[in-house]
Amino acid sequence: MRKTHRPSREARAARGKQARHTANRSSHGRWEPAAGRPDPIALLEEQAASRVPELVPIRYGRMMVSPFTFYRGAALIMAADLAATPDSGITVQCCGDAHLSNFGVFGSPERKLMFDINDFDETLPGPWEWDVKRLAASLEVAGRDRGFSPSDRRRVVLAAAREYRQGMREAADTTTLDVWYSHMEIGEMLEWIRTEDDDKRLVKADRSVVDVAKARTRDSTRAFKKLTHRVDGDLRFVADPPLIVPLEDLVLSDRDRHQTERSLRKQIKRYRRTLADEHHPLEEFRYVHMARKVVGVGSVGTRAWIFLMTGVDERDPLILQAKEAQPSVLERFAGRSAYDNQGQRVVVGQRLMQTASDIFLGWQRVKDLDGNHRDYYLRQLHDWKGSAHVDSLRVTGATRYARMCGATLARAHARSGDWIAIASYLGKGLVFDEAIADFSAAYADQNERDYERLVHAVKSGRVAAESGL
Repeated sequence: MRKTHRPSREARAARGKQARHTANRSSHGRWEPAAGRPDPIALLEEQAASRVPELVPIRYGRMMVSPFTFYRGAALIMAADLAATPDSGITVQCCGDAHLSNFGVFGSPERKLMFDINDFDETLPGPWEWDVKRLAASLEVAGRDRGFSPSDRRRVVLAAAREYRQGMREAADTTTLDVWYSHMEIGEMLEWIRTEDDDKRLVKADRSVVDVAKARTRDSTRAFKKLTHRVDGDLRFVADPPLIVPLEDLVLSDRDRHQTERSLRKQIKRYRRTLADEHHPLEEFRYVHMARKVVGVGSVGTRAWIFLMTGVDERDPLILQAKEAQPSVLERFAGRSAYDNQGQRVVVGQRLMQTASDIFLGWQRVKDLDGNHRDYYLRQLHDWKGSAHVDSLRVTGATRYARMCGATLARAHARSGDWIAIASYLGKGLVFDEAIADFSAAYADQNERDYERLVHAVKSGRVAAESGL
């Protein structure tokens, strides 16, 4: 093994202290639009140019529901804004879209229910502050959506920032392997809540923040029962246009459809090479059917497919999802990915940031129905997945959920960045926490102005929106 120079713990801590001269901690609290700030609607239209045209109005319709749903779809807008804000110069593997709805529970390969970040479409190395601000501002925006008072919203945001800072400082006092192995199982999360508060009613309320029991039922078997039926004796996905459109409804010619499916079988074999393990469960399954599926808010319009596969028999289903991976919204501000395949970028980033990842997580470049080559990453459609019930969060639950997200983000950043330097930069006091709360309130105001611009763009006919889908 080649010898490499490793800075001492003291040198890394000194680096963090020195970074305060690059960007003092209170500077993170300031937000005002930069001179020449891009038109937010133009940025959304730019993204729409590479998406499925008939699905783009659904994206706008979902973003128009509220300022919070707009925020969820505005990752590029915020990335452009964050690029003009101070940063310490210390980089990590960023999630790139670390809003509160992109955290949740999922099943680990060991069949334990984990709490972690669960969306990595925009992952890329960049300043750690960008993820913290994306998370914190989402809590402020969601708090406004829920009708929380300004003081309660600030308390929620401060909880996330404090937990991030404390989590990073705790990591600084541990070993490299402790940092790498750190994770949060759902049982540990509930115990953490229980020991923090003697009021059993509050503990019970917090259990409902993420529906653990429901998450355990969200797997391929449940998806199979919900999404498939028989057509002339054959298993097929149930059509629910435009949200789910079977292949035969997109490719009208039998000849073209059979050719597409033959090509897909070859692609699945190539996708297998990106998976770990010498013998993988994928080898036990065969392709049955596929359909296009609309997912999320910000992702709507990018191409997403679901594949029905069966193993030993039809009681042994597997449903895979293939999502198109376009360049990260961070790329133009943080630099190009080291990976030519954008699907590989997503997979590598996810494996680095998550404490445990789906065993079916892989990538592939394919020739799409329109003849263009595109990058995709693949995973199970459902694997015990669950997320926060944002629409019903109360202040107590939101505060504890914010803490969970802050601690989780700190663990994810520590796995790829200099956690000792970041901890030293953050320090023991509340300077950074208060600055992040100030930023979040100011940026939530900006988000509301941008939301109103989308509403106006729809009313004026500049863009078309389709609501209710």
